[in-house]
Amino acid sequence: MIWRWPIRVRLTTAFTVMMALVLFGVAAATVAHARTALDESIDETLTSRLGDLQSAAAAALPNPIGGRNTVEQVLDPSGAVVASSPPVSAGSMLDAGELAAARNGAVFVDHPAAGGLAGPVRLAAGPAGPRVVVAATSLAERDAAVADLRAELAVAFPLVLLAAAGGAYLLGAGALRPVERMRARAAAITAEDTDQRLPVPSARDEISRLGTTFNDLLARLQAALSRERQFVADASHELRTPLGMLTTELELALRRPRSSAELTAAMHSALEETERLSRLAQDLLLLARTDQPDTSRATRRAASTALRPVLERVATRYRALGEGDPLAIDCAPDLSIQASEEDCERAVSNLVDNAMSHGAPPVIVKAWPAGSGQPEWVAIEVRDHGPGFDPAFLPHALERFTRADTARAGGEGTGLGLAIVAALARRNGGQVDAGNDPDGGAVLTLTLPAAPASILAQYRAVQQ
Repeated sequence: MIWRWPIRVRLTTAFTVMMALVLFGVAAATVAHARTALDESIDETLTSRLGDLQSAAAAALPNPIGGRNTVEQVLDPSGAVVASSPPVSAGSMLDAGELAAARNGAVFVDHPAAGGLAGPVRLAAGPAGPRVVVAATSLAERDAAVADLRAELAVAFPLVLLAAAGGAYLLGAGALRPVERMRARAAAITAEDTDQRLPVPSARDEISRLGTTFNDLLARLQAALSRERQFVADASHELRTPLGMLTTELELALRRPRSSAELTAAMHSALEETERLSRLAQDLLLLARTDQPDTSRATRRAASTALRPVLERVATRYRALGEGDPLAIDCAPDLSIQASEEDCERAVSNLVDNAMSHGAPPVIVKAWPAGSGQPEWVAIEVRDHGPGFDPAFLPHALERFTRADTARAGGEGTGLGLAIVAALARRNGGQVDAGNDPDGGAVLTLTLPAAPASILAQYRAVQQ
């Protein structure tokens, strides 16, 4: 039940309980110390008076003086009272056992009552030649002083505890007030108002760091939401054109009777737009998948992929499409990467598509190990001999739905090819860089993790 209370109440309760235990311990220690100090003072007084009585025992002893809260006695060896101070009665204040002990040395004993004094009473007795001298004092004043101290602490400490609990509550409320302000602001943030941020207190404490962390999170979420909105808007724009063309072709085909040739042409045109829609849908689905957290990434990256067979398959497809040899491959036979074979083939195919559509042959695909000693990366470079990227477009070449307005925009496309390559590279722990060659042509470099030496050795053994 206590865990359902507000934090400030829980903090105040915990502090109050701890403070109560501390105050109780302090009070008990104070009372015990005061009682001990008073007992020591009483013992010192009795010891001093007992010494005076022992010093006068050899002479003809006058009557003991005594006082308001003290009495004195002188006893003969048999325990009979030789002299005493008032208001002691005729009887000895010591019993037989105490008298025998006092003949051998000083003894201190407490009696409930003795010598007509208000009890309890402390007695000090010791030998004085053949006689025994006794000094007694009442402990009533000591008990009264201890009782007064206990009563004062019983009144003062609860007030101190109450003041401490109130201060703890106010302190907790003040410390949590910035949290409440951040909560209220967070509750007011909506999907249409993502530029708001939480108020961060000026103090450099845990709450300030928490607010800063949440503001950074909000900034990342706002950026992601903006990208998603832009993605949806761009996708809608790209889908609208082929859908409009498809609708127009079908409407024209149905508007009036058409010949077989006209219907065939309309169906061919509709099929082209449908294929374009299908390719666009597949690209969008692939991008959506690469944007999701990939739980199988560790499994994928644990597998080694021989790079040259992948590049040869890509080259074979493009060589079958036309005459000549528009694609040149430069890759060592034993070069391997630690990435998905399917992702690698799709990424290289998109790079070659881009070079073929927007550049000029020949297109050169070159791969080499990057790094010194044991390579940690493999670089795959695709270069064409076209006009290259417009310098103004180059920083945005890998973004989604971006197409250059220069000579490289000669072919049709959706602007997703290079964005897909970048997404596939990120999913496999690599990256893509776009640039222009000094001698002309665009250069796109795909960098992927190299296969470890143990995996590469296993691959070579299988090939042999």
